[in-house]
Amino acid sequence: MIADGLTERLAAALDRDDAIALLCAAIGRESITGNEANFVSLLQAEMQSRGVESVQTADFLPARPNIWGERKGAGGGKRLQFIGHTDTVHVDGWREHWAGTEREDPFRAPVIDGQIWGRGSGDLKAGICASLAALSLLDKAGIRLKGDLAFAYVGDEESGQPGTGVSAGVKDYVARIEAGEIARPDFVVYTEPTQLAVYSAQIGFFIADITITGKSAYFGVPELGKDALKASHAVMSALWKHSDEISARAEHPLIGRGFLLITGLTGGGFIAVPEECKLSLIRKLLPGESLDDAATQMEAVIRGAVADPDIKVDISYPAGRDHRVGGSAAEIDPDLPAVSMLCASVAEAMSGRGEIQGAPFWSESPFFVNRLGIPAVFCAPGDIRNCHTFEEHVEIEEYLAGIVAFASFMARYCGVAE
Repeated sequence: MIADGLTERLAAALDRDDAIALLCAAIGRESITGNEANFVSLLQAEMQSRGVESVQTADFLPARPNIWGERKGAGGGKRLQFIGHTDTVHVDGWREHWAGTEREDPFRAPVIDGQIWGRGSGDLKAGICASLAALSLLDKAGIRLKGDLAFAYVGDEESGQPGTGVSAGVKDYVARIEAGEIARPDFVVYTEPTQLAVYSAQIGFFIADITITGKSAYFGVPELGKDALKASHAVMSALWKHSDEISARAEHPLIGRGFLLITGLTGGGFIAVPEECKLSLIRKLLPGESLDDAATQMEAVIRGAVADPDIKVDISYPAGRDHRVGGSAAEIDPDLPAVSMLCASVAEAMSGRGEIQGAPFWSESPFFVNRLGIPAVFCAPGDIRNCHTFEEHVEIEEYLAGIVAFASFMARYCGVAE
């Protein structure tokens, strides 16, 4: 049985200095996508020193490792998985933006006005560190679990670096679960930044790159050409109408309406009929929407808008994740006992937090929810609104509350051994 006052007991036992030092050290290991190994070496040492057992690493791509391990319980409880991605986005322009200030080095992790700054602080090293510090907190509080705790930290989640960002790390990890090499968890917490809300649903997406090719001609005889820019205008008009139709179909209570957003247009000719134009777009999907159907519908809209058979249209999908064209939407029942338990653990650790919400971004929970059939949520300290920006930072009190909340949830979900 778990005694009353668990949260208070954990909060009193928390080693704040150790927790803050762990996050600062993590930020100090630059791990822009492709360089995950630099952070994994720190994680290996920290996991072993904090009593994570059977710590293993394996390359999902050459010189790009995942790391995982577990803490076996006394028996008779459920298996709880914490997972996060080790890579961060780039720091282009960061030093110039903060030149001459204490924030200038994106990996120095300065503590300023109760906040820890730096690339990766929110997305998502605070979540990774909170999960490991929570294990140490249970040990310090003298709490032994019945169930098992699993920890996995994977690479290649972020996009933006050439040839990367296709979830190669989590694909390798879930394949090991499917093969029976790694034990299957009963519930998963992905430590994406949520400001300690509990995200039980997330959007799906695909990105499409569209090339429209006509024929160039001197401006004085435009009738000899095929105007790709004019065709692109027709395509964009049709796509905006299609987006309105998508939005009108349905509204999800946690993540709103689907839509299609044109994000880029390039093309034109030099005193000539434009021969080629390129469009880029992103499509937001709701849980239950098929990526295949959504892509097929969009392609029909595009091709239907180009009346001239001599104008060619090519469509590609550069951001396949758990699906060939993109990432699936996912949701679980927000009334599941595990979800309610996590919400309560967070709310007790920090007043006003622990609300059920939906993710307005995509991350890798569909690999568990849709592929493995394992319920998963996002929950961690950090504010997604400042991630990927020059303002990336984490509130220290929120981070520390996340550690207490995770430790409390571990105890409640896995059960405490007498």
